[in-house]
Amino acid sequence: MALTISVLAERPDLLDDFLAMESPWPTFMRQDPIGALYYNTPTLTRFAEHILVCQDDDGQIVAKAFSIPFRCESDELPDDGWDGAIRRGVQTSVDGEEPNTVAALEIVIAPSMQGRGLSGQIVEALRDNAKRHGFRELVVPVRPNAKQDPREPMSSYAFRTRDDGLPVDPWLRVHVRAGGRIDKVAPRAMVIPGTLDEWRDWTGLPFDRSGLVEVPQALTLVHCDVDNGTAVYIEPNVWVRHSTGA
Repeated sequence: MALTISVLAERPDLLDDFLAMESPWPTFMRQDPIGALYYNTPTLTRFAEHILVCQDDDGQIVAKAFSIPFRCESDELPDDGWDGAIRRGVQTSVDGEEPNTVAALEIVIAPSMQGRGLSGQIVEALRDNAKRHGFRELVVPVRPNAKQDPREPMSSYAFRTRDDGLPVDPWLRVHVRAGGRIDKVAPRAMVIPGTLDEWRDWTGLPFDRSGLVEVPQALTLVHCDVDNGTAVYIEPNVWVRHSTGA
């Protein structure tokens, strides 16, 4: 299926429908305080040249994709992954500095449209948009959400392959098929702190014992501290590099 893909800057008339399309992320994953710097209307408008709106033949929004340009001071990608890309992107923009790379943050596809091969098409569109802006690379802190065992290190899971040599994880496989190269693990890509009451509300779990807690859809374990009434989730992601040819 061919999509009509525009940047949000070209279609501000679609902003309301764009925002109305919900993310499938679990509730606790929406509580990252760094994410709140990006996912608000003023900031999305600021980075509208790097946000994609994907429509079907009837003009309905069936997918969307987010990216952010930022200044990276080293050839090595940062250990703070997704959080770091947002924080650096907002800081770069506010300080008026020139970004030298761009990171894809999220691809959202409507449930009714999943399984149709749209992910690869959208990854290519993000890469093409990065090239249009003169960036040599599109970098992606991928969340390999098919990881089932929260006790397995990401450094092991990220590099596991099938018999055909492609990654076992579907999202990493999408990126590799699209020409991406797995670079490294970002060990603290997302940090989500909360009180125990907040974590109970987000997950429905008791959080009544100190130690490591297994939370459905979490890629690693949550650290619970009953004495201090807090819990923290530190999620690793996987950096993937895409050359744009710019």
